[in-house]
Amino acid sequence: MILAIDTSTAACSAALFDSDGTCVAHRDQLIGRGHSERLVPMLDELLVSRRADVILVGAGPGSFTGIRVGIAAAQGLAIAWDCELKGISSLALLAAGAETAGDVAAAVDGGHGELFVQQFAGRTLEATSELLNLPPTQAAGIISAETVIGPGANALVEARDSGRAIAGWPSAQNALRLPEALRSLAPKPIYARAPDARAKNAA
Repeated sequence: MILAIDTSTAACSAALFDSDGTCVAHRDQLIGRGHSERLVPMLDELLVSRRADVILVGAGPGSFTGIRVGIAAAQGLAIAWDCELKGISSLALLAAGAETAGDVAAAVDGGHGELFVQQFAGRTLEATSELLNLPPTQAAGIISAETVIGPGANALVEARDSGRAIAGWPSAQNALRLPEALRSLAPKPIYARAPDARAKNAA
């Protein structure tokens, strides 16, 4: 079995898949803060004495505290179960919830008035842009996807004055939809920085 966990945002999410990749159980809860108190009981409810052969854990970017909680729990289970542990892109997991054929951008709060943003192909969820950490006004000049999903979607769409914003959250039940490269990352927090390139509308 495969266990997927994501705690990179205000949502706490976990899903369990069988050997065929079918999601047999999942939990999604919007909790704001308090992942450390909610995650373990959630996993107990989900697993019901079952164990996984592989664990996939959201590596971010997003809430650094939340990400650390998820990774710590995944590491503890991986040691207890002696199983494989891999990181997954939390932004790609977020993009998977948009269910659109065209490109989709994922946007979450990066702190200090900035957003973590990245663009993906709607059907394959392959990354079509770099991972960026920018103010909405600068991200607006770089991200071209019509659909933007995530808690930072409105800020980006408003700054760009075009597009469709979806207020979504990462859901672990979409973990196996991600391409292999985005669900076999190192199980450690992902950091993002501003790009060397300037926004298209910059002088």
